[in-house]
Amino acid sequence: MIKKIFLLLLSLAIVSCASKKDILYYQDLNTGSQEYINYLSSSIQINDILFIKVSALIPESAEPFNIQIGTNGSNINIETYRIQGYLVSQEGTIVFPILGTINLAGKTTVEAQNLIAKFLTDGGYIKEPKVSVRVINSKITILGEVKNPGTYNYDEQNLSLNQAIGLAGDLTINGVRKDVLVIREVNGVRTYAHVDLTSSDWFSSPYYYIKQNDVIIVNPNSPKITSSGYLNGLGTTLGFISFGITIYLLLKK
Repeated sequence: MIKKIFLLLLSLAIVSCASKKDILYYQDLNTGSQEYINYLSSSIQINDILFIKVSALIPESAEPFNIQIGTNGSNINIETYRIQGYLVSQEGTIVFPILGTINLAGKTTVEAQNLIAKFLTDGGYIKEPKVSVRVINSKITILGEVKNPGTYNYDEQNLSLNQAIGLAGDLTINGVRKDVLVIREVNGVRTYAHVDLTSSDWFSSPYYYIKQNDVIIVNPNSPKITSSGYLNGLGTTLGFISFGITIYLLLKK
């Protein structure tokens, strides 16, 4: 009887153990190898907030096209820029001073810069204008088996999935590394991708770099699901077994 119980406990311990193949990242990487990086040009999306700066050889000519943020030494932070920035409407447009409505959804920030500069030049407003466009409310949401799930803002033009997971403190030991789900919405179309973090095959995929508003979901592994379900509290279960063995031995005496 005791031998059978011991073998049962040993089996449970073996099943609950995770192997290196389930834990280690990028197991197929060759040390010293080199690959060319293709940087991602993210497109402007509905509900993005844009900061647009126009400059010119004659600064006064650019003033009507710039939002005046902060005066008299008042404190300026990123929230101030977001409140006074250009919100891309549900139609994919912004309302720009003097130029009026401009459709920017689906364009990269470089394409938006060139378009606004062309309007300024063709309209005779500014000669050789310089335009800077940035998305200032880029954010991602990371859920599931990470140390700090939540929504994170970022400023980088190119942020990799690895860096995004790093913002959340990395996966917990219970996170499934072979099947990380990335949910992406672009131009009204939602796509789903499953990424295997134990392999480097996805480095050249469109999901190596994240896009604003991506949702990253890390599912729990089988031991975590089991411990949360009908075998909730394996320690409690083992405690009852140990108690039963003790009673059996006492009665046998």
